[in-house]
Order: sequence, then structure tokens, then C-alpha cells
Amino acid sequence: MAFGTFFLPGPTEVRRDVLEAMLQPMLPHRGAVFEQLFARVQSGLKPIFRTQRPVYVSSSSATGLMEAAIRCARPGAILCLVNGAFSERFANIAHSCGRESTVIGGDWTRPVSLDAVESALKAKSYAALTVVHSETSTGTLTSLPELTQLAHRYDCAVLVDSVTGLAGVPVETDAWDLDFVLTGSQKALALPPGLAFGVASERFIATAGEAIGRGLYYDLVEFEQYIHKNQTPNTPALSLLYATAVQGEHIARETIERRWERHTQMAEHTYSWVHELRQRVGEPFGVYAPDEHRSHTVTAVTVPPALNADAIVKAVAKRGFVIGGGYGKLKSTTFRIGHMGDHTMEGLEAVLEATAEGIEELLAV
Repeated sequence: MAFGTFFLPGPTEVRRDVLEAMLQPMLPHRGAVFEQLFARVQSGLKPIFRTQRPVYVSSSSATGLMEAAIRCARPGAILCLVNGAFSERFANIAHSCGRESTVIGGDWTRPVSLDAVESALKAKSYAALTVVHSETSTGTLTSLPELTQLAHRYDCAVLVDSVTGLAGVPVETDAWDLDFVLTGSQKALALPPGLAFGVASERFIATAGEAIGRGLYYDLVEFEQYIHKNQTPNTPALSLLYATAVQGEHIARETIERRWERHTQMAEHTYSWVHELRQRVGEPFGVYAPDEHRSHTVTAVTVPPALNADAIVKAVAKRGFVIGGGYGKLKSTTFRIGHMGDHTMEGLEAVLEATAEGIEELLAV
């Protein structure tokens, strides 16, 4: 498919020169040349995370660093904020790692309220809480600064999945005092799948050594030891690091602030398109996430009873574009447009028009 036609909410499209960077030769990952490459990767990632701390690189999906966050949290119960399929996954990881956990929320239409979080923190002591910043299944955004301030008043660490947030919406790792924040390579960073990136606060790492059952592959204490030598604890996905170095330089030229603004513009254009679509076809399409809690990287669009979301996805595919179907319990009632990464307004307008045409065709049958 041509570049500019793939609007899945991850993986996203990847620039040709980023893909071509992966054709570079193998090299020893315990030598000076690798360390120079890894330093280049770090210089690109730190401004994106808005941090002075090192950025851990895991040769895994983001789920791997979600597990690392749980395994390396200090001993104690975990509070899991659930408002969609991927926050459910975070809660399930806590349970599968044998941590005592409490789930609050459950309403997929909005973030878990601060009142509900504070009630839980007052009722019991928690070592950490889990939260999904940008919930990919619903297009809902949770505000992190207020949540982090609240959690820290109760000595509770904040573990953040920002898989479809980081590099598309503001994430201020240091300024917001996030304890651990992670993302995946294949979303707003516009890299191929296969890498996860995370930043831990000094406070989080200082207590991680107390965690029982950290395991080996996802032991962030070991990540911390190796990263100051510009190395990884285990054999890295070398080809993907070449790609990351090149993409980091692309993002630096754009600047992260302009990248955030571009994502805002694409998101607002998509919301306006949904409103216009209602008038154009006379059916009650809508944006699933509430106005004040919408992610700028992915929009879940609710489908009227007269249509099926999967049929819309297929109708758009016939026109040469890929969009996402609904996820989890929203599979048949929403479709999702991933307007993230290196997409432009011009490309977005093309996929939105193809989607409108596909819907009109289905309604005419």
C-alpha cells in the first residue's frame, strides 16, 4: 500500500528511510560502535519523553514493560484504574504476576474519577497504581498531572501506559513526576513494532530492588545498571535501534511541540468530520470519548444500529485505506481511526472521505 493510506491505531506507517536504516550491518552489542548507536538513540528519545533520566529500551512489545512496571514496583498492593480494554490488560498483568490488586472504574466512556481514586487510596495502602494514559480501545485520554499529585500524597507510585499517548500528546515525565511511563515503538513514534521504551524515576528505581520476583528479562534494576554504559542487559533488536536513531532525528527536526500540535489539528479535524458525517448521511455517528477527555492520536467512532463497524472497515479497505475496527466489547459498535505518527492533514482528509463514501455505499444497499 502507498504511504498515507494506513490509519490503523497501531502499528502506524513508517517512513521509507527509517525502514531502510534497518538494512545496516550487524555489529557486536558489547562494543564501542554499539554504544555510540545507543547514545544516539538516547539523545533522540529523551526530548520526546521530556526527561533527563535514561530511557530504557526493551526488545519486546509494550506489554513487556507493563509487566516490568508491576514486577519492579515495591512490595504492596496494586490499584488498577480500568476504563477500557488496555487498562484491563494492565490489571490482568498485575494479577498474573501474583500481586494483590484492586480494580476500580469499569466505565469505558470516561477516565476513572479522581474522587474514586482518592476513596480507594484512603481505604487502603497501595504500593502503586496503574493507568492507561491514552486508551486505544476508546480514544479516551486520562489527565496525568492531577492523578500523580493525588497518588503521591498517599505514597503511591504511578505506573503509566502511554502507548498511544507519547509522541502524539504531551507527556512531561519529569515535570509531572511520573514514577514509570512506557510506550511502544509502533504507535505515535512511527517505528516498526518490536521495541518498548520506558523511563523510571530515581525514586522508583531506588525501591525496585525491594521487589520480590522481579524475574530476569524485565528487571529494571538491571536495565538501570546497563544503560549508564550505553548498553542493554540482553541482546538488543539491533536493526530496530538503527531505525529508532533515524526517527529520533526526524522528530527532533519537527520538534516535539510541533508534533503535538499536528496531532491536535488532525484530531480536531476528525471530530469535525464525525459531526459533518451525521449531517451528510442522516445517521447518528458520534465520537465515543467525551469532549473533555479525547486522545489526539486515535478516535473511536460510534456506529448507528443500521450499520456494522466491520462492514465499514471492509468498505474503506476497498477504497485503498486501512482503518481499525472496534476493540473488545466495542468491536461491532465502533470503528477507529489512528491519526498518529507521521500522518499529515492531507492524508487524513483522504481517508475520511473514503470512509464517508464507504458508509454511503452501505446505506444505499
